[in-house]
Amino acid sequence: MGLGSNHYEHSSTWNEILSQGTVWQSVLSQLDRDNTAEKILGDNSRGASWLFVGCGTSYYLAQAAASSWTTTTGESARAVPASEILLYPQLLKMNGSHSRAVVISRSGRTSEAIRAAQVLKRDLRIHTIGITCAQGSELAPQCDSMIVVSAADEKSTVMTRSFTSMLISLQYLAAKQAGDANFLADLRVMAHGFPSRTASIAKQMETFVASHSFDDYVFFGQGPFYGLAQEAALKVMEMSCAYSQFFHTLEFRHGPKSIVSPKTCLMFFLSPKGQKDEAEVLAEMSELGGITIAIHNQATGAQAEEKIALEANLEIQLDLPVGELATLAPYIVPGQLMGFFNGIRKGLNPDEPKNLTRVVILD
Repeated sequence: MGLGSNHYEHSSTWNEILSQGTVWQSVLSQLDRDNTAEKILGDNSRGASWLFVGCGTSYYLAQAAASSWTTTTGESARAVPASEILLYPQLLKMNGSHSRAVVISRSGRTSEAIRAAQVLKRDLRIHTIGITCAQGSELAPQCDSMIVVSAADEKSTVMTRSFTSMLISLQYLAAKQAGDANFLADLRVMAHGFPSRTASIAKQMETFVASHSFDDYVFFGQGPFYGLAQEAALKVMEMSCAYSQFFHTLEFRHGPKSIVSPKTCLMFFLSPKGQKDEAEVLAEMSELGGITIAIHNQATGAQAEEKIALEANLEIQLDLPVGELATLAPYIVPGQLMGFFNGIRKGLNPDEPKNLTRVVILD
């Protein structure tokens, strides 16, 4: 039995989740039209060390973006929370003359992000790029250049399409930096192909949530998918006030698996490169009694496909004919839907999450 979508069809969060594929198309078109990458990237950025900075969801976005950047360009990239720059700037150990920083903030008003940009640009003399969904933000004057993804802005407190759209924008930038035409093409194919999958994925997740109740949730990913595991755990916490955790998939064997029971929901973001090994962990957790969800694009081999289908309580296939990195944005959508539907099931309003505000502004 479903949860009754007629009761939440006017929810901003719901509509923002469902709009993502269409918004991604608009974002990519805007980036093409405005020559954003050409304006931001120059010959002097080649071979630079990159730092991706954010708070909360934006920090998890930074992790996925940094992994995408290194994989695509071969350049060094890492993610740090804005708070680390404020409290421990000496740990950055970056060469200001040959470094680039990207500060991520949906609103462009988050206090820690703005202060981190000030430290990076003014004190450390690192060329700083801001990315936000808001025009004329307070972040803009603190940066050397800006990417404004206005089509992805949201009414909701919880970030959904802003996360995926800013991630795609930074992946677009990485593809331009690397001259990777195939990656750019994959992003466009993914954005046009995903909307037709959204409703069926939502129905799968709605049905699953309606028939299960859990004490805790665990999310898994490796490489560029680890940031997605962190973000999915946060979505469940924010929208449904549930206890959730995240781990590198193979690390869960080393102690944390002691928590697994039939009241544990385990969602696996299966990477194409690590699918065989990750599917083995999924099978082990199923044998321990955990309820498992497998998110994957296309199974790599008959053996892996059979194991996933046999062991997973819920299998969500994206079926997008694109490379690994181009699937990051759609991979997170089931995690967003898990948080949304679980909140609805508990009688909560995902548009008004407990204890949260849309922007964290400090005195």
